[in-house]
Amino acid sequence: MPKSLLFSTILLLFFAVGTFAQQDDEDAQSWNDVQVTVPINKKVDFTLYGTLRFGSNLTQVSEGRVGAGFGFHISKAFSVTPSYLAIAARNSAGRFHDEHRLSLRGTYKFPTKGFALAHRSTYEYRVRTAGNSWRYRAALVLDKKLPEKFIPKSKLFVIEEVFYVSTTKKFSRNRFSVGISKELDKHLTLELYYLRQNDGYSHPGDLNVIGTSWKIHL
Repeated sequence: MPKSLLFSTILLLFFAVGTFAQQDDEDAQSWNDVQVTVPINKKVDFTLYGTLRFGSNLTQVSEGRVGAGFGFHISKAFSVTPSYLAIAARNSAGRFHDEHRLSLRGTYKFPTKGFALAHRSTYEYRVRTAGNSWRYRAALVLDKKLPEKFIPKSKLFVIEEVFYVSTTKKFSRNRFSVGISKELDKHLTLELYYLRQNDGYSHPGDLNVIGTSWKIHL
């Protein structure tokens, strides 16, 4: 990706975040992920996760995550990923609290031509001092290869995800994200995206996020 185009994209996204995050229950955040995936064999991968999030309009660390998971490729179209995350998150009072999260994700890739379409179903069990809970996340993921003359070895992706939360007994959260995935070399891929979250129960629940994800494949 040309450096001028990447720099301009980042500036534009941060300007959009700053414009939107002006209301009392909104926040501008930056989410930064690193994933290291090690193939065990043709059917199984092992992945380490690390995340650092900045909130309060990008002025302070709001959350840190570390974890690991296994990806089981049942077929070309279907995979299952159990994982564990240890999370330290800042609450509305400004204090950090711990969470242990167990997840089970199933991903099905539809047989499409010209673009890729997948459905993700994720079940999460959350162990927290405020009380244990669970939630279900359903997401549609669409990605499309960009022309080589525009940005070589890159894809445009769009994700729409809804959350059913056991504490509210409702689909009380929605996330929409759009971004670009760029293969830097055969072992490293960078994703840069904008995400909008709407949530009427969390505080702040409405988020404008600039995110990066560095995916390392060994």
